[in-house]
Amino acid sequence: MAEALSLTPLIDLVFPPRCPLCGEALASQGGLCAACWSKLAIPGDPACARCQRPLPDSAEAAGADGAAGEGSVCAPCMANPPRHQGIAAATLYNEASRNLVLAFKRGRRIALAGLLVRLMLQRIPALEGEWLVVPVPLHRWRLWARGFNQSALLAGRIAAALSQPLLVDGLVRTRRTRTLGGLGLRARAAEVAGAIAPHRRHLARLRGANVLLVDDVLTTGATSDACIKALRKAGAGQVRIACFARVLDTALDQAQRGSDFPPA
Repeated sequence: MAEALSLTPLIDLVFPPRCPLCGEALASQGGLCAACWSKLAIPGDPACARCQRPLPDSAEAAGADGAAGEGSVCAPCMANPPRHQGIAAATLYNEASRNLVLAFKRGRRIALAGLLVRLMLQRIPALEGEWLVVPVPLHRWRLWARGFNQSALLAGRIAAALSQPLLVDGLVRTRRTRTLGGLGLRARAAEVAGAIAPHRRHLARLRGANVLLVDDVLTTGATSDACIKALRKAGAGQVRIACFARVLDTALDQAQRGSDFPPA
């Protein structure tokens, strides 16, 4: 740690700190400028007790007193109760979070993992006991093409920060799927159906284990649902989801009035 700190001035001299979104000069590496920080949409309260979907103050769902608050459940969860124990999203998906994810994943700026994880850790609730940290898997062909699994990079840092065990290959892709961008909810679900399975080598470790499932972006939930089904098949206990950005257009409208950011 001391050696790393001693190299900081040299690193800053060779690579002056810049905001990864706009290029503005920064005082130190690993952050955003004030203007870009303000463009991130951070989920807040009140929120759904089951999926943590932000609720409007006027109550999309009502608690016992008829107003949104602790214990309130959103309409989607009332209609179709989730099979997980909660979603922790660092940001709502908008232009700023999208650009960070694209720079990290497709721009191969893997140093951004530290920034993304710091924001994710602020939203992950306290976990009692042992939780296996498991990333959403990539198919081997896509992994070879990209060179890394972005979810696995995030999961590794989260596991270390929470002092929880990492099971990087707890889930595997059994077949290659199309890119889900542009597909509707049903098409996404059909595309990933049966494409994710527990790794046979880790069946004993997954049985009865609580799992923190990590992904970079949660869009419709089709991929995470497929992961949860695979974990349930392996006999896992509680499953929570942690992601950097969550696509929720209605919640985004609430968080950033007047924005015209495109959906994922």
